[in-house]
Amino acid sequence: MPDTPAIHGIDNSPRGRLLSAAAHLFRDKGFDRTTVRDIAAAVGIQSGSIFHHFKSKEDILFAVMEEVIRFNTERLRQAVADADTPLEQLRNLVRAELTATVGDTREAMVVMVAEWRCLGEAKQQEALALREIYEQIWLDVLGRLHKAGAFHADPFIMRRLLTGMIGWTPNWFSTNRRLSVEDLADLIVDRVVGEA
Repeated sequence: MPDTPAIHGIDNSPRGRLLSAAAHLFRDKGFDRTTVRDIAAAVGIQSGSIFHHFKSKEDILFAVMEEVIRFNTERLRQAVADADTPLEQLRNLVRAELTATVGDTREAMVVMVAEWRCLGEAKQQEALALREIYEQIWLDVLGRLHKAGAFHADPFIMRRLLTGMIGWTPNWFSTNRRLSVEDLADLIVDRVVGEA
């Protein structure tokens, strides 16, 4: 059986191996150019066997997105729980999202952003509902910082700024550089709330 590396946050079950293989292929070839046969070959099964797990290729794409959103939402919850102050919570959130974006769930995150348009409206709405839970964790922490006077802009606007800074990072950041994820997180937080 071919050995496709697992995506962090996706289990090593037959279904999980299928999702990891799909995430790799969707990232490399794109959703439209990846066939069910390609996915099956990557995990060493017959293409018809995929339909024991999923009804369609769109369902596979949605499952990749759902798994990565759920995994990273739990990561954010833990990041907040591990800190005592809103500023520490923000640093932990930035580190967690950077880790997701340039680290262990990078491929699935790239697929989520690049292939969003390939989901039908119903699946987009389901993914947006999950994403709303993820975003609310950020807004709660940013709201506490705003209330404490750490910055004057609306927390929603601050989140959009953070999304832009972190979301663009995969285009230039390399773990081979001298700047670590932790250093980059500190730099981002310092730019957002100053030298608090």
